[in-house]
Amino acid sequence: MNSIDSLLHEDRRFPPTPEFAASAVAGPELAEAAAADRLQFWADQSRELLHWHRPFTQTLDWTQAPFAKWFADGQLNVAYNCLDRHVLAGNGDRVAIHWEGEPGDTRTITYAELTAEVKKAANLLASLGIRRGDRVAIYLPMIPEAVISMLAIARIGAVHSVVFGGFSADSLRSRIDDAEAKLVITADGGWRKGKVFPLKKTVDQAVTETSVEHVLVVRRGENEVDWTEGRDLWWHEEIATMDAEHEAEAFDAENPLFILYTSGTTGKPKGILHTSGGYLTQTAYTHKNVFDLHPETDVYWCTADIGWVTGHSYVVYGPLANGATQVLYEGTPEFPEPGRWWQLVEKYKVSIFYTAPTAIRSFMKQGRQIPQASDLSSIRVLGSVGEPINPEAWIWYRDIIGGGTAPIVDTWWQTETGAIMISPLPGLTATKPGSAQVALPGISIDVLDDDGAAVEKGQGGLLVVTEPWPSMLRGIWGDPERFIETYWEKFDKPGARRRMYFAGDGARKDEDGDIWLLGRVDDVMNVSGHRLSTAEIESALVSHPFVAEAAVVGAADETTGQAVVAFVIVKASQADVATADEASSILRAHVAEQIGAIARPRQVYVVNELPKTRSGKIMRRLLRDVAEGREIGDTTTLADTTVMQIITDKLK
Repeated sequence: MNSIDSLLHEDRRFPPTPEFAASAVAGPELAEAAAADRLQFWADQSRELLHWHRPFTQTLDWTQAPFAKWFADGQLNVAYNCLDRHVLAGNGDRVAIHWEGEPGDTRTITYAELTAEVKKAANLLASLGIRRGDRVAIYLPMIPEAVISMLAIARIGAVHSVVFGGFSADSLRSRIDDAEAKLVITADGGWRKGKVFPLKKTVDQAVTETSVEHVLVVRRGENEVDWTEGRDLWWHEEIATMDAEHEAEAFDAENPLFILYTSGTTGKPKGILHTSGGYLTQTAYTHKNVFDLHPETDVYWCTADIGWVTGHSYVVYGPLANGATQVLYEGTPEFPEPGRWWQLVEKYKVSIFYTAPTAIRSFMKQGRQIPQASDLSSIRVLGSVGEPINPEAWIWYRDIIGGGTAPIVDTWWQTETGAIMISPLPGLTATKPGSAQVALPGISIDVLDDDGAAVEKGQGGLLVVTEPWPSMLRGIWGDPERFIETYWEKFDKPGARRRMYFAGDGARKDEDGDIWLLGRVDDVMNVSGHRLSTAEIESALVSHPFVAEAAVVGAADETTGQAVVAFVIVKASQADVATADEASSILRAHVAEQIGAIARPRQVYVVNELPKTRSGKIMRRLLRDVAEGREIGDTTTLADTTVMQIITDKLK
């Protein structure tokens, strides 16, 4: 059999209420228009949602597939679309961002104020020699300057590379080196769980002997930092001297907008490249229709960090392109007490709330009494992102957070897709707990078996996108061959044009033809909504003097979705240096130091051998059985069939 089995059965259905459907943004005409002429549909959406300085005449150029060009002869400015045009339309006094720092400090920023700040930041970047096409790395906490920086970089046609603030100096350096960044924007520190975590120190370690010319530092934590004269500059000092006027130049629709690094199965992070016109079209379209956005009245909150693609698409570009009012929060959901998020929902009267299943499961663990202590009656739409959500968490989310009425949009998409691809439309779709359900109008999705044939209803297989889409990645930075090999060769038949994008995820079609995601089919784990490469973590483990070999698997975890579990073989010369427990503790800390705390293994098991095929391939499937406490599966293809028995005996 070459399809994926699924044992999940879910019969509950929740149609939209008549009241919700009556005022819904998305109607059946969307699907009708997309079915009639898909490319005309996207052209119409782009013209309706965005301001084009020079209108496009060609919607899609797919002649060099898989390197797509969308709206290529048009010109626009991404930051102008997110800022200036709203002010010019008379909405300058509308709140763009309600920002809350973890200690409780706040800022309310209108569209007029945000526009002025971004203009000054654009002038500052220009004064530092940043020009169109230059790369700028951002390593910031969730503060307004993070959004301002991204928009200022976009405004001048440069390219941003945002790096999650929890990554180590080595991880930051590898991304700086790959992008050849000229500037890093960081902060002295940021607040997390009641303490200031230093950021500038990590940047100092990362930028030595790199392409970086300046480090621009936002004062946030008030912690002491080392200073390199001539290289390091305080944000507040520099921006105070800048003019608040800056004219937004129009750039080609295919001008690069950002590089975002995602873990790769080879161990080297992939720099996913997105451009401007197509990306902004689809993020605006999906944000408006999937979340049923009414910008005059809604308060929207996506809890994602800007270091991940959800923060790019649904904290910065989608909401601001649509003129939305949103909440931005610096800290963790449980500080200074577990109900902090729900207190913010009540305080700002959040009506649209978008978060990850990992967070939802954490709240379930804490108990319903915590969210029920806050007034959540303002919520009318709930969203889920990052991984498949199990049905019971879905039901809890709807009943406890959504008051038993708010529709849930369970969204599937990736860093590579740029924007949401599969999701219910809240005014149209009868939702199913645990199912992402339907490809959005304008998107073409299928589930195939290994031979490329569409699976029957009720069967599972490999999720593919069968037609190009506006927000699709335009390549892997500096590595076009890897781009083709990674995403387009799975179903590339001899003589065929490369048109089929393989997402790397498994999925099932139910009897209605709706999509249920089954998780990754490769060795990339999904930990708390973050995709982490087993190869990258294995590389970090083997870099320690203790370790001869390492294998890493993702094991099911009630809180994080998947947890990192490592199996290591200690070098004979190091066998007496530490006990197995001591080695485990040391190696967990080592991974956190090398990659970041998010990658710290839940367990590190010291073993004598790893299960390998005769060709030397590690059979991680069997290790996953051990990590999850299951009966060991078929071992007949192992070079040494006794290995798994030895491992299980050792770990008892």
